[in-house]
Amino acid sequence: MAQTILNASGCPDAELSLVIVNDRQIRVINRDYLQRDRPTNVISFAMQEGEGAGISPLLLGDVVISAETAARDAAEAGTSFAGELYFLLLHGILHLLGYDHERGSAAAAARMEAREREIFAELLILFPEIESGPAAG
Repeated sequence: MAQTILNASGCPDAELSLVIVNDRQIRVINRDYLQRDRPTNVISFAMQEGEGAGISPLLLGDVVISAETAARDAAEAGTSFAGELYFLLLHGILHLLGYDHERGSAAAAARMEAREREIFAELLILFPEIESGPAAG
């Protein structure tokens, strides 16, 4: 799925790591790196930002997803767990590619949301079993 998302993003040769953790583990990561002492659904660590950016242009960074939060979010939204995981992976990868809905403008957030919808629609065509509908994280 990550490769399909990278292909759709025009980065077929890019590399990333994906870690799926529980709420306790993502809470520690969120607290230690982002000073937010709570679990969250997905965190991305971009290697193409800040000091050292560009050293390895194909290495995008890391995506960390909490399976527990994803399961709760999917249940609340009435969507599939797999669909929620794939949506969070997409969301995390877009952050690695420079999209930002938190620190940027409303227009930047809208661009990210539009790109998420566009790529997720492509994923649903290729993998209809994942179902649609996860909310943005």
